[in-house]
Amino acid sequence: MSETDDNGARGSGLPAFEAHPARALVIGEVHARPFHPLTGARVFLRYGFIADETAVEADRDWFGRYCQSVGEQGPGKASRHHLVRIGESVLRRERHGEFITYTWDGPAGPEDDPAAPPPDHPFGARFRAPGPLMVAVRCDFLPADSPAFQRQFDRFDQTSLSVSDVDQKAAIIATDFRQDRDGLTRILIGDRTLNQVQAGALTQRLLELETYRTFAMMGLTEANRQAPKVSIIETGLLGIAERMRASEGLEANRLLLDELTRLAADLEAGAAASAYRLGASRAYYLIVKQRLEALGEQPRDGHFTFTQFLTRRLAPAMRTCETLETRQANLSRKLARAATLLRTRVDVELQEQNRGQLAAMNRRARLQLRLQQTVEGLSVAAVSYYVVGLFAYLAKALADSRVGAVLPSQGVMTGIAVPVVLITVFVFVRRIRRHHDEREGDE
Repeated sequence: MSETDDNGARGSGLPAFEAHPARALVIGEVHARPFHPLTGARVFLRYGFIADETAVEADRDWFGRYCQSVGEQGPGKASRHHLVRIGESVLRRERHGEFITYTWDGPAGPEDDPAAPPPDHPFGARFRAPGPLMVAVRCDFLPADSPAFQRQFDRFDQTSLSVSDVDQKAAIIATDFRQDRDGLTRILIGDRTLNQVQAGALTQRLLELETYRTFAMMGLTEANRQAPKVSIIETGLLGIAERMRASEGLEANRLLLDELTRLAADLEAGAAASAYRLGASRAYYLIVKQRLEALGEQPRDGHFTFTQFLTRRLAPAMRTCETLETRQANLSRKLARAATLLRTRVDVELQEQNRGQLAAMNRRARLQLRLQQTVEGLSVAAVSYYVVGLFAYLAKALADSRVGAVLPSQGVMTGIAVPVVLITVFVFVRRIRRHHDEREGDE
């Protein structure tokens, strides 16, 4: 008797294991954005909107209600790609890292007006944009030998027209990378002998090419915004380096160190603000190059290929972004070296200042010691004077008593007592001082 697994399929009798939370996403990503076979003349509209997490949640709710209104099931909470069929048309919603794309394709309009907006597209007043618009592209897939293809081809700007054969001349692609009156970048595909899968793959590659090309160029705007700030910091570092050569004194070097720290903080703030945008542009640029390689273009006489045109425009922009990152990295290292040098100078000057303070403290300690010794000598004399005075009273009393006849006179006894008292007081004071010194040493 067979069992049913977690996906509803018949099991093979193997044990069920707990799946990692990311397993479904990782496996499903391999089949994400599949090529959809094409039949007949079609028109594609793609719009890309920048959206943060809040906007993504709100857009998924709106799109779910839209799907229900046309009798289709909405996307799941973790779904990144969702497709809805509306008659002969298809609407696809895709969530990317920082943006959302909506792609609609339907039958081409009448050949008498190939530039007219395609019929029945959903991007009218009812459509709710999830965020600021960044990508707007229209791709027409037509037979290469049809009058409609030729009329569309003739509308391109010849000064920036890019044309090439692809898929071993099974199709011709053309664009001038300019916006039309509706704000759309127009791409034209002329079908010669493409099969349905080739047609779907080619169309999707071109739509992705225009999408990632546009987002890759966002790095240039960030580089242009940060470049003046980096120049100001470079000029500030040069000024500080010039002043460092002539600066003397702790306070002057400390002020220079404060200025240098402020410049480093400004640089790090700018680098942190531009890191994501510049990194994303590098990633988008790699995707653009991969899509161009996948096209397998063959040049046509008198025209640029897509690769040639985009390389001339995109590569300098990407080099500008790389140059800014290199400037930021080099400037950060220079600021760190200058700060280290200034800190060393400040530390040395602090040590010199501390050494001077210690020398002054030593001088004061020696003066205090001499003063203490002087006071000690005076205190011995003073105490001895008072003790001898007391002894004089005692000698006088003895002289007046009965034993006075056998004792020396009062003056003699007082004179004899003076050296004895001086020596005794001196020894006593020294012992007290030595005792205090020993206690301080133990502490």
